[in-house]
Amino acid sequence: MVCLGNICRSPLAHGILNHLAKKEGLDWTIESAGTGDWHIGQSPDRRSIAVAKKYEVDISQQKAMHFNANLFEIYDHILVMDHQNYKDVVAQASSKEEKEKVALFLVDDIVPDPYFDESLFEPVYRMIETRCKELLQAWK
Repeated sequence: MVCLGNICRSPLAHGILNHLAKKEGLDWTIESAGTGDWHIGQSPDRRSIAVAKKYEVDISQQKAMHFNANLFEIYDHILVMDHQNYKDVVAQASSKEEKEKVALFLVDDIVPDPYFDESLFEPVYRMIETRCKELLQAWK
């Protein structure tokens, strides 16, 4: 799961999909990263932590990391939250196979960044949760 700073959207997607997978008994490795490096090592935004906690998903122990090309070797799917993140991630791919691992998290849309608009955290959570449930069914 990839967004810009790895403190709002991608930690939610990481936490929600991990929570759902564990409930299904699936041993998946799910991580998140940011295309920007401003928040490396920091916890998710307090508002993301709060909205996740409201739905019994704990993301408080996550630490932001920076997306790098080595992640193509580790993960089967790299899902990005918007078009700029898509461009930034694909630019690091060194092969057609790596590029094919990258997709928008939402099939035909972007996940809006709630960082500057507190009112977006709840709808973003619900949007991400809905998509995570779809991914769970498609991939299990």
